[in-house]
Amino acid sequence: MLSIDKLKFDENGLIPAIVTDAETGKVLTLAYMNRESLEISMKEGRTCFWSRSRKELWRKGETSGNVQHIVKITADCDYDALTVLVRKEGPACHTGADSCFNDDVYVSETESAFSLDALLELIRGRKIEKKEGSYTTYLFEKGIDKILKKVGEECTEVIIAGKADDKAETIYEISDLVYHVMVLMVEMGISNEDILKELASRHVIDHKVKQEKMTK
Repeated sequence: MLSIDKLKFDENGLIPAIVTDAETGKVLTLAYMNRESLEISMKEGRTCFWSRSRKELWRKGETSGNVQHIVKITADCDYDALTVLVRKEGPACHTGADSCFNDDVYVSETESAFSLDALLELIRGRKIEKKEGSYTTYLFEKGIDKILKKVGEECTEVIIAGKADDKAETIYEISDLVYHVMVLMVEMGISNEDILKELASRHVIDHKVKQEKMTK
């Protein structure tokens, strides 16, 4: 574990802290910490920053209730910047947005970043816009029974591919299953965050069970 003494604070006694959502990996905000706010953050397990405009300590969520629970704080290789992985309660931005980073400055016409969040948005768009010729729109038009049938069929295909020990085919079929499950999620109003929160709660339970076994 790195000692705070090795961190390089700037001439104003500050170090930049990039806050990231532990569940989605999304960058939430860029704030600054001094030694005192960092020590408070580590002691309380919640983000505390130094407000450069107000010249005072600022505990995130102190007035808004949008608390950020710290999972991990990591220093970069030069020890002059931090990343803070958090589980948040409510939006990170003072505007009420989920993240402070929302306005694109440049978007490549040839390169694109794939994410499950982007895929879910695309699927959600097909439900709303009803694009002609879209298979996704077709599923929504047929309704929940058709969607559930496809989920069941894809589950079977995954089992068959896995039983055959065919890695490439299993990857292909799991991808089909994930897509159809996400169509079901949109149909039922379930978000990726809902799933991640459920999985995170199980991870905590599993961690506790492991600790209990080790102490016996």
